[in-house]
Amino acid sequence: MDIYFLGAASFRLKGKTATIIIDPFDPDYTGLKLPKDLNADTVLATHSHQDHNNLSVVTGEPVKITGPGEYEVKGVAIEGVASFHDKQQGAERGRNTIYHISMDGLNIVHLGDLGHTLTQDQIQQIGITDILLVPVGGIYTIDATEATEVVSQLEPKVIIPMHYQLPEMKYELEPLENFLKEMGKEDIEPVGKLSITKDKLPDEPQVVVLSKS
Repeated sequence: MDIYFLGAASFRLKGKTATIIIDPFDPDYTGLKLPKDLNADTVLATHSHQDHNNLSVVTGEPVKITGPGEYEVKGVAIEGVASFHDKQQGAERGRNTIYHISMDGLNIVHLGDLGHTLTQDQIQQIGITDILLVPVGGIYTIDATEATEVVSQLEPKVIIPMHYQLPEMKYELEPLENFLKEMGKEDIEPVGKLSITKDKLPDEPQVVVLSKS
């Protein structure tokens, strides 16, 4: 499987049988550009804010998934787990869906704009996490310290930070460096994509920083 970071909380997962786009954003809202080719079999939106739900930009007649539930598309199993965008049970920013994606023998978890650390029920629902896509930019989501706690809760093999400040952004988030410092991984060089298979998962947790595609 290949994992590409598109900016904000958006990713492209390209597997053997399917391609998934997660949280495509509105470029006018974010200030970030999207790749021209966004063809996919499935598109996921974690919630209805403009920097996460630009589903119409994805081509190829994808299956659109926008909330909790169990789904299967082209041999890929997807489970949406209910959560909140804030620490007040959604009173401030509404609901958020965490997605557990079982693809090519790997368990990928995308936390969306998670606004709180996880409950025991949520941890059990999410289950095994091989690769964790975790927001770290604070302000609208968990911050670097809370993200580190969520990493401890889920115990992934690979941690990919997202939703942090990028130069072109129209809104302000905390920098990626805050999270890397919390994790003790300040010297990481970004890579263009993560190519990974089940048998290549690291024995010890590894932070991977993806440069924006």
